[in-house]
Amino acid sequence: MAHTLLLIGHGMVGQHLLEALAARGALAGPGAAADAWEVTVLAEEPRPAYDRVHLSSVFTGTAAEELSVCDPNFLTRHGIDLRLGDPAVRIDRARRLVTTASGATVGYDALVLATGAAPFVPPIDGAHAPGCFTYRTLEDVERLTAHTREAKARSGVVIGGGLLGLEAAGALRTLGLGTHIVEFAPRLMPLQVDEGGAAALHATVESMGVAVHTGVGASAVDTGPGGVVRGLRLTDGRHLAADVVVFSAGVRPRGRLAREAGLAVGERGGIVVDEHCRTADPLIHAIGDCARAADGQVYGLVAPGYQMAEVVADALAGAGTAVFTGADTSTKLKLLGADVASFGAPFADEDGDAVCVAFSDSRAGVYKKLLLGPEGQLLGGVLVGDTEAYGSLQPQVDRVLPVPPESYLLPATAAGAQPPGAEAMPDGAVICSCHNVTKGAVRAAIAEHGLTDLAGVKRCTKAGTGCGGCVGTLQTLLDAELAAAGVAVRRGLCEHFALTRAEIFEKIRTERIRSFTELLERYGTGEGCAVCKPVVANALGSLAPELGLGHILDGEQAALQDSNDLFLANLQKDGTYSVVPRVPGGEITPEKLMVIAEVARDHGLYTKITGGQRIDLFGARKEDLPAIWRRLVDAGFESGHAYGKSLRTVKSCVGARFCRFGQGDSVQLAIDLELRYRGLRTPHKVKGGVSGCLRECAEARGKDVGVIATAGGWNLYVCGNGGTTPRHADLLASDLSAAELFRLIDRFLMYYLRTAERLERTAPWWERMGGTDHLKSVLIDDALGLCDELEAQMDRHVAAYRDEWRAVLADPAALARFRRIGPDDAPQAGSPEFLETGRGRPAVLPDGTEAALFKDRDGTLYAVGNRDPFSGTDVIADGIMGSRDGVPVVASPMHKQEFDLRTGECLDDPRVRLPVHEAPAAGGTGS
Repeated sequence: MAHTLLLIGHGMVGQHLLEALAARGALAGPGAAADAWEVTVLAEEPRPAYDRVHLSSVFTGTAAEELSVCDPNFLTRHGIDLRLGDPAVRIDRARRLVTTASGATVGYDALVLATGAAPFVPPIDGAHAPGCFTYRTLEDVERLTAHTREAKARSGVVIGGGLLGLEAAGALRTLGLGTHIVEFAPRLMPLQVDEGGAAALHATVESMGVAVHTGVGASAVDTGPGGVVRGLRLTDGRHLAADVVVFSAGVRPRGRLAREAGLAVGERGGIVVDEHCRTADPLIHAIGDCARAADGQVYGLVAPGYQMAEVVADALAGAGTAVFTGADTSTKLKLLGADVASFGAPFADEDGDAVCVAFSDSRAGVYKKLLLGPEGQLLGGVLVGDTEAYGSLQPQVDRVLPVPPESYLLPATAAGAQPPGAEAMPDGAVICSCHNVTKGAVRAAIAEHGLTDLAGVKRCTKAGTGCGGCVGTLQTLLDAELAAAGVAVRRGLCEHFALTRAEIFEKIRTERIRSFTELLERYGTGEGCAVCKPVVANALGSLAPELGLGHILDGEQAALQDSNDLFLANLQKDGTYSVVPRVPGGEITPEKLMVIAEVARDHGLYTKITGGQRIDLFGARKEDLPAIWRRLVDAGFESGHAYGKSLRTVKSCVGARFCRFGQGDSVQLAIDLELRYRGLRTPHKVKGGVSGCLRECAEARGKDVGVIATAGGWNLYVCGNGGTTPRHADLLASDLSAAELFRLIDRFLMYYLRTAERLERTAPWWERMGGTDHLKSVLIDDALGLCDELEAQMDRHVAAYRDEWRAVLADPAALARFRRIGPDDAPQAGSPEFLETGRGRPAVLPDGTEAALFKDRDGTLYAVGNRDPFSGTDVIADGIMGSRDGVPVVASPMHKQEFDLRTGECLDDPRVRLPVHEAPAAGGTGS
């Protein structure tokens, strides 16, 4: 006989409980056991469970429906009665009845409270005035967004500098508001990071234009006419002007129902439960944010809530032996663009037996700290600005690290040894804390199911499907397991090519292969994909002078180009583009400055002076790019190639022209270098710098190619990089003449171009190739007999250079790519001349729907929605079409998620999909 389970609350944790019961075969439905649970869910919110962790993504265009974590088919399949917008108001334990807000009553055999937590609003004057908001639900987001637009708000204050506070501040910035953060504690994120980490985070947040006020509270919200918000008064007497105030000062467990039913609730909230998540009433359990666990903690994170849900599922449908005695509160997040992670016990007593090992680089906003116990075991740690080591460190809490701790903290070249990967961890180490998946469970799944790719590991174990922080560790573990089992780990570029990037480049160069189709027929399989197509496009662009190829957008080459190269501009988060004209050496005339200013003014573009000594123009619509560039080209500008894997800039100091210390004309040399190597397609972006003396004002030793003037000529440094693993360049040669310098740089760049792998910057390439000694033997001693060939290849590139934007402006076919697609000017939607094989175009279908159309190599047409569900921008038509495991897919140009063109399903997140439309007949129009 079926039992009745009543679940109060339908958030992420409540939904996880239902899924855990379903996985145990304990829910009613076709083929269910006689004693299966019939479930009723009472939900306060008007929509099913959604991903509250990614609430902020709504501000960047994600539709509310896309955050859903509840498949309607799941509810139907198991006969779950979900009652939205009808919360429970009273529990009658004696009669086993719950009364709802609508007056309905629901009986139960078992009751689970998953009521979550409510945002805390401090009791200050004006806290409920129009313009004050909390930040917890989708309704909060909708109200905040609507008010900001209707009130034309320009500034906002977030009260609270914890996780949610920084999320809320990011939301206000996305809405275009000048933003303040007010935090009563003396530092940001006081529960996650220590003083050193908070200082690095503080500097990073303020560098993004957000004002941070710590060690101070809010005393009152000031209001103006009509009672609307006009500012916030602080406890130190200061006043912050603001149109919006967001309270994000923590949450309080929702325990009213339990308290009024006579169940124990902690002094500071939280329904008291035992290790089986059971209240004093054996028929009632509590899970998630509303529960005070057996260890006395109230956990405000999703992962512990999921673990509680598994314990209750075991109690209701299993052996009842599972217990919850505490949880890992490790977190790895990107807040306001800053990477932050903490794990274990980051605040263990450093004055006691704990030993602190720390690394700090205030210039880069990086802070890392590990705490070790008396036996050398890892107690916990904090990472700010660079969280790459999180995946290796977090599973090893309470264990002795296999190598010195500084190996995890210092850059690889400074540490002297690489930190060990997942293969060194014990099987009991938790790889994925969101779903409590151990290394042993991952290894067992790989062996049992014969898994060979990361997608399979995610599918079978759920690891990597939560916050995503463990994905890198999972890939390392998968590679190690496959190697140990004797399974060949694919070296090739992707599933379509067994060749590496360097091997593909050599095949194209030596066999004079002039197209992707030709290369695919000789050495590949399938349709290609968003990995191999841009790589081949890059190689063809590099070898264009050798092969007699034209513009990168000519013919089939256009169908290969990545997001930015396709429109010769950098795609931005809102679907607009940036325009970056070249300014060699940073030298510019007043007349050219005025042209840039006029273009920015006339097109409403945001302007920014970059660290590479040029001006970026942001916010350009795709259809406006030709008009913008026509004015720039007419004024003497050319493409700055900020969109390509190519030389970006050569930075310079003022040098001997004006500086009293200058020993060389660094400005002119920087101009000469940038003009010589402009347009060269390389495996990854390349940057240069020229300093006029050893004071190094151009920071040349942080560049891929760095030059420093000396009394005897020029010193050449190579393979310096910024980024997450900064590396100073190494000295390749000293006291060179200008002619010697150019010859050696020619050789260096062409050797890198030939031998580097996909997206491999010069620093890791230097290490893989054998360091500076190897480069000297090849490029100076000519050990491989390549030097003349490398120089000649560079000479051909220089002679063949043509400005890419000037060429587009002279080509009507290329210009057609940029035109706006609308109901009145929709193109021939299905005609062969409209659709290029392997590339998409937007079109308006007969019913007025905007779609993205694609055609595969067999001529089959596909039509899917043009809006990227992750970013909310209309860019899917600009994605690269290919195949994945034989399935026709398109990769979003925004973040490269792949979608099945037949069903619209996202292969990287099956919960998300594109709408699928009937493809128009060949020759039909989209209007």
